[in-house]
Amino acid sequence: MPSEPELWPAEAPDAVPIPGARGVVLGGATLMVGTCSWTDPTLTKQTDWYPKRSMSAAERLRYYAGQFPLVEADVTYYRPPSRELARSWAERVPDGFCFDIKAYGLLTGHPVGPVTLWPDIREQLAPDAAGKRRVYSSHLPPEALEESWARFVDALAPLREGGRLGAVLFQYPPWFVPRRSNRDELAKLPGRLDGARGCVELRSPKWWQDDERARTLALLADLGLAVVVVDAPPVSGLPTVLASTTDDLAVVRFHGRADSTWGSRNVTAAERFRYLYSQAELEEWAGRARRLAQMASRVHLLMNNCYQDYGVRNAAQLAALLSGEADDG
Repeated sequence: MPSEPELWPAEAPDAVPIPGARGVVLGGATLMVGTCSWTDPTLTKQTDWYPKRSMSAAERLRYYAGQFPLVEADVTYYRPPSRELARSWAERVPDGFCFDIKAYGLLTGHPVGPVTLWPDIREQLAPDAAGKRRVYSSHLPPEALEESWARFVDALAPLREGGRLGAVLFQYPPWFVPRRSNRDELAKLPGRLDGARGCVELRSPKWWQDDERARTLALLADLGLAVVVVDAPPVSGLPTVLASTTDDLAVVRFHGRADSTWGSRNVTAAERFRYLYSQAELEEWAGRARRLAQMASRVHLLMNNCYQDYGVRNAAQLAALLSGEADDG
């Protein structure tokens, strides 16, 4: 019988830990389970997962960090963080807690609201972007775009210095397809990250076709970038490619399997990924996670089905399954 799994130390203040919902050591690798948000309104306002609806932002993060050892910050996709924000996050979590940070949408080819740009960067938008509700990186001069990269990475310094930064997630849109210019863009990532670990989620199925898959994995491996394994609805066309391109980090993001909402534009992100994994589905994924643990020394498993308490429920279930396979202490 396996003994009690090795857990991350230091509970967050006023938090009641969920058994098994900590980093689990398995075969020499550490597996960490968490969710892709801790602040979604459907979780904070429509469920009783947090002890009180009136908790402050600081109290919520401390409580969450008492339940899980890992979280993905998705707010940074919509608006770039400041050093002050990153410092506040670092100060509210215990030793061993880890943040994966989703890259600002501007940096991955997504449209962003001009108001989210730094004021001096916004002033450099091309004239044809004036009055647009959404702008792209192509609307900025090259030097302004590079400055945006530098500011984004610099803002994460408090997390890096405190040992709280896991990886920076670069989620590229479906129109980011396998061609030379896009491969060149990926090749720039290591230099732009200034030593931070990067992981890449490619949303175009073309990267994973039979004639491209090996080349895609080889490119990421050569660049030292961790590939993001996805569990996504069949309609997405995205296969689950169980692979690791770095020996120190493997990442899985669970998007649910709801075909009907995957491409919806008029719903919130939480509603788009509204799907509760079954116990059988999670048991299958526990086996896959064990295989990833043979490929990389750290495995991050992140539930993006953050509708109400679906994500935290499934994260706790998966962590408990993995705990039952933990190494003897």
